[in-house]
Amino acid sequence: MPPDTHIPGVPFALTPSPDTEWAVDTSGHVEVTATPHSDIFVDPGGSGQVNAQTLLNAATLLGDAPPGDFTFHARVSVDFASTFDAGVLLLWFDERHWAKLCFEFSPDRDPMVVSVVNRGVADDANSFVVKEDAVWLRVSRVDAVFAYHASTDGTRWQFVRAFVLDGSEAALKVGFEAQSPTGEGCRVRFTQVAFTDRRLSDLRDGS
Repeated sequence: MPPDTHIPGVPFALTPSPDTEWAVDTSGHVEVTATPHSDIFVDPGGSGQVNAQTLLNAATLLGDAPPGDFTFHARVSVDFASTFDAGVLLLWFDERHWAKLCFEFSPDRDPMVVSVVNRGVADDANSFVVKEDAVWLRVSRVDAVFAYHASTDGTRWQFVRAFVLDGSEAALKVGFEAQSPTGEGCRVRFTQVAFTDRRLSDLRDGS
């Protein structure tokens, strides 16, 4: 894949992280295999020191978000094998300021919607178990607030969280991530990808 990639439904180019191979077809389907023992996470119970070799080594495909309000969504499916395998929509300012919305395999071997916001160190919040083999994830910006939603049908969206992610002078990048922190890799697919300048009027009304 070329260094800069255009995905139908996304109005800006995205760049893969080094040594990762993302496949994008003409219908906008995006696929990647997560690198073994890869993640983006800074343990809140640890020292808080960023180690890019072990904590920030997941495969990413990111582009510069346009200014203003937006919504960015995709249907995510993962060939789950190991705990914390995940397909992710990622917001990225820098190594200390980022946030991710994940379709992730829990320690109880349940697919779940999970969110993480990193401000120096990461938090970690489970949302709900997904009984289907895929889930729609959506990240949005409304003024200075980011919002996470998830959906089992792509129509009605369940509120996950809202937050502000400040403290960085870097420009916002948005895109995809695939991780396999405890495993040997997993295949992740993103379909029905869309990025719009839609402004959410209500974060909790299911729209």
